[in-house]
Amino acid sequence: VQHSLLLGTGYAFGVAAVSTILGTVTAVALWRTLRTGPFVRTVLLLPMIVPPVVVGILFSFIFSPSGGLLDTLIRRFTPGTGTYAILSDTTWAIFGVGLADVWEWTPLVVLLVFTALLGQDKEILEAAQLDGANTFQSFRYITVPSVAATIGAAFLIRLILAFKVFDLVHVMTSGGPGSSTQVPAYLIWRSALQNFDVGIAATITLLLAVVVTVVTIPVFLVMKRLRND
Repeated sequence: VQHSLLLGTGYAFGVAAVSTILGTVTAVALWRTLRTGPFVRTVLLLPMIVPPVVVGILFSFIFSPSGGLLDTLIRRFTPGTGTYAILSDTTWAIFGVGLADVWEWTPLVVLLVFTALLGQDKEILEAAQLDGANTFQSFRYITVPSVAATIGAAFLIRLILAFKVFDLVHVMTSGGPGSSTQVPAYLIWRSALQNFDVGIAATITLLLAVVVTVVTIPVFLVMKRLRND
């Protein structure tokens, strides 16, 4: 149980941080190139629409050691190196699940930050330009502070979603190899519905709730401070 909670916490922070960074960078890029039109923005949001089970199956095919996309690329650029099954490796399996998770939910961060960028007060930006501020200064001292609270909120939402991950683990690794991807949500499901030990499942659920509360309160306080600033 302790291993699962530590794994789940590290996993949640890792994928939340990566999703927030990638999502923010993508949102800024879209904001600066609004002429790309709604089509590009719609395509970027498609991963969020796809059901998690389908995402898990898709990335299982990508990481397949026999004909998967990754295997094909390895054979193409490094002939003779053989195959490599990420989802069967005790060290890299969790990273494979995390990559699928990031791909699925980063568009949510993009949507939130992009909407905040569009909602900026244009008069403030125009006033800064009239006062001699260049593009970088306007972005650093006006744009970033105006969307900082939204970025913090996106990170908090992403963190909570990462703690709840189950579908991807169930489809891609079934908690394995060994217990290397046995995150709390999967452990709760296995304890309750496979081992029929409702008591253990309830205990893990309570511990997970405590961990999530302890972890998210500091993030919430930082986000609140950013909003007040």
